[in-house]
Amino acid sequence: MLTKGVRFHHDNARPYTAHQTTALIEEFEWELVSHPPYSPDVAPSDFHFFPELKKNLGGTQFQDDDELEEAVLGFLRGQAAEFFDSGFHKWAWKKCNRNIPDAAKSLQGRLHFKITVWEVAQVFKEGREEVADEPRSGRQTTARTDENVDRVLEVLRTDRRLSIQQIADTLHMSTFVVHGIVTEDLQMQLRVLRCQELLDLIQNEPGFLNSVVTGDEFWMFEYDPESKRQSCAWHTKSSPRPKKARMSKSRIKTMSIVFFDIRGIVHCEFVPQGQTVNSAFYLEVLRRLKRRIARVRTDIKDTVKLHHDNATSHTAFIITNFLARSNTPVIPHPPYSPDLAPCDFFLFPRLKREMKGKHWETVESIQHHDVTTFLRSIPVEEFQGAFHAWQTRLRKCIDAGGMYFEEN
Repeated sequence: MLTKGVRFHHDNARPYTAHQTTALIEEFEWELVSHPPYSPDVAPSDFHFFPELKKNLGGTQFQDDDELEEAVLGFLRGQAAEFFDSGFHKWAWKKCNRNIPDAAKSLQGRLHFKITVWEVAQVFKEGREEVADEPRSGRQTTARTDENVDRVLEVLRTDRRLSIQQIADTLHMSTFVVHGIVTEDLQMQLRVLRCQELLDLIQNEPGFLNSVVTGDEFWMFEYDPESKRQSCAWHTKSSPRPKKARMSKSRIKTMSIVFFDIRGIVHCEFVPQGQTVNSAFYLEVLRRLKRRIARVRTDIKDTVKLHHDNATSHTAFIITNFLARSNTPVIPHPPYSPDLAPCDFFLFPRLKREMKGKHWETVESIQHHDVTTFLRSIPVEEFQGAFHAWQTRLRKCIDAGGMYFEEN
């Protein structure tokens, strides 16, 4: 329990002003600092502490309450004394700006400020020009330092299958900090690195993209509801409100694997019902792709370069071994980067827009009448535009420091 002589501050919520609470504060012999009614703008917790906590935790999904609690504790442990000190300084300024009589003088004595408003003014009158605080001892403001980033990277290099919890236990760090380093610092750095490598190859080797074949898998449904934009219709002000039944994707679906280059579709096939796209199946797909390239792209059959994402079936040992033995270089793809994959930002969205709102009786009708016909109808100029857009996206990713972006 805190000793007597403490000066305690909280707002005027009912539990805080109840008789039992005030009686307990008197029993502790604490001095209560009054708070203006309906004034979160002069409550240090509301204008300083909680916003920083929310900013730190924003965008993170936690599996359970324990993980959330650990993240909050990690934030608290990572704050230096200057963080809390600055909150009290802001409090003094806000009190003064509200024109409360002798507010700053009262707070000077009660809160034991090291530097008051008047002392700061006096320092600058004596000739000081630097506004930054002088260096002083204290905990680091964050655990996501360059040193810790390097430590996490070194552990991941030894075993890329380690979980966040295992890395945290190995380095004696919180899971929240490790998660932030892996998903933000390292992932952004790797995205920039991969983009720069590919751009350098494109710029240093004329015609580099002419021999690149990219591909991926995607699902197609017997019925996929129209998007809101597709279902829009013109009507007058007097027209009744249109009724639209709620529809969902059908359970009948099929998976297609498509490869294309700057000149158009190179190879397309459909995964048999019940078949999983594992490394063994994908190996057979690549063998069929190699034979197809030898027939329809004879000019690049010996110089073809493959691009696909980092799915487990794409990076398995038997896949990398087959591509190495067949002298097929693989263009590295940044992790978790569908915005940098031509299939994901060009081909598949267009194909799905074409299929939305249409009913198909069988899987065979989807495969032969819709997908195959659509793929053959795409002009060569659009594939060339997709590869040009790929270069543009690589540059934007570098300029954005690896951050994600949306672009039509």
